[in-house]
Amino acid sequence: MTAVAISKTLIGEIEDILRASIRNKLATYNPEPASMPFHTRLLGESRLALYSFIHSINTNFGTSIFEPVALALASARFKVAKSQVDPGTTISKKAQDEIQSIMNGLGHKDSASDKLGEIQRIRKVATSGEMVTFKPTIIDLMFESDTGERYLFDLKTAKPNRGNIKEYKRTLLEWVATTFLDDPRRQVNTCLAIPYNPYEPKSYDRWTAKGILDPAHDLKVAGGFWNFIGGENAYEDLLGCFERVGIELKDEIDGYFREKFGR
Repeated sequence: MTAVAISKTLIGEIEDILRASIRNKLATYNPEPASMPFHTRLLGESRLALYSFIHSINTNFGTSIFEPVALALASARFKVAKSQVDPGTTISKKAQDEIQSIMNGLGHKDSASDKLGEIQRIRKVATSGEMVTFKPTIIDLMFESDTGERYLFDLKTAKPNRGNIKEYKRTLLEWVATTFLDDPRRQVNTCLAIPYNPYEPKSYDRWTAKGILDPAHDLKVAGGFWNFIGGENAYEDLLGCFERVGIELKDEIDGYFREKFGR
């Protein structure tokens, strides 16, 4: 029998999060009027309504579901677990220049990111020289171990484009710089977190990330992310939570659409 990574208490908490999120969406969902006469006649009004509802949920899945679920998981394993953390608005000009130099070397045909080396390059200059004000991206999830090591995550969609990947990489490096400005000796890890792998059972091999992200230190995908914050088998346990809540709420969701569309 496969060992369960998530405790029964935590499973209950996660399933409560899922129920609350879906019920809140049902209670507040108010789609914008959109006349689609060809689609309606071909597919039917109820199918289009369901598609619109699913699209609406998917749009804020990260903040309304993935983020609170990750926070609940990490709270059981890390000394500190927070969401929507301000990384600070000050950075050294030398760190900015170093980050730009790193970015200039990425994305070419034969380039490859070395995140550990990049972190050390930034550490050397993070507290020296002129300090400037800037506007960094908010940290979606911040976890801290018992030893004080920090893990900063940017939750992203499954298929980011190449232009976005470059900006995400810069964000990860800026978080390193702001962390070192506060404490240059701290151990810090900054990653993109992609909650599921759209290519399963194949490995996640998004061409847009090649030459820009360090796969081992810039990216955690599906089980690589959930098992890291929740323990071995956490990913499979989570899928079970989603399935059980989906079955439980099926009649509520179906009833909502019958009431709205009479079918």
